Amino acid sequence: MALLRRLGVLIVGLMLLAGDASAALSEHRVKAVFLFNFSKFVEWPPSAFAAADAPFVIGVFGRDPFGSDLDDVARGETVNGRPLLVRRVQTAQDAAACQILFIPQSERASLDDILAALARSNTLTVSDLDGAAQRGAMIRLITDHDKVRLRINVESARAAGLTISSKLLRSAEIVAAADGA
Repeated sequence: MALLRRLGVLIVGLMLLAGDASAALSEHRVKAVFLFNFSKFVEWPPSAFAAADAPFVIGVFGRDPFGSDLDDVARGETVNGRPLLVRRVQTAQDAAACQILFIPQSERASLDDILAALARSNTLTVSDLDGAAQRGAMIRLITDHDKVRLRINVESARAAGLTISSKLLRSAEIVAAADGA
């Protein structure tokens, strides 16, 4: 049953990638759905959670571009039996307690500092900033002609102890960190 639900979530995500469904939804609503879907296609080590019953946390660093969209998508959901929570965070220490962290456009000047502070955490870093994946963010969301595309830095994810499903990787462009980044 869990596999069928995951496949259903993947199909919805792929429909959003195709663009037809995204025309009816705001860009940030689509990105919120992607953030939720990442929770289904990435594996975190047990050390990513403070306790066996700790919630699964999606964080937004700095100014939140989602409004209520991310909260609406996450409401009542669970991830591997853990309740799903959305938190707005302002510090790298708070961000390290998140399993997924979205770094928005407002944090352009701070991206490298945020990523460096999270280097030893099991946090999946996601951003829509230009060049974010090459700078070390694990997933960059790219909006192109009303479609959201993925650029994934697999090396950064592995370094954080995360495993990204091949199902997610198939729909993405794989990139490496820039030299010296």
